[in-house]
Amino acid sequence: MTKAEIVSKISKETGIDKIVVLTTVEAFMSEIKRGLSLGNNIYLRGFGSFILKRRAQKTARNISKNTSMIVPEHNIPGFKPSKSFTSMVK
Repeated sequence: MTKAEIVSKISKETGIDKIVVLTTVEAFMSEIKRGLSLGNNIYLRGFGSFILKRRAQKTARNISKNTSMIVPEHNIPGFKPSKSFTSMVK
């Protein structure tokens, strides 16, 4: 399902104009990105949590040049679904 399909579905179900729904969805996603970039986790009860995961420093290899390099420790975004979400999908 794409963002456009989600916007259309929400617009049909709520009767709100697509432009307003699109703006709201964009603002929601932007706020999640901003929160994670500031180092905050985001918890949505009944849906799940957007969390930061720390990846340790490691040595990677470039096979084509036959060299190795150090990949520094860094954060990556992750999503952990709630128990009710997981059970609904199962």
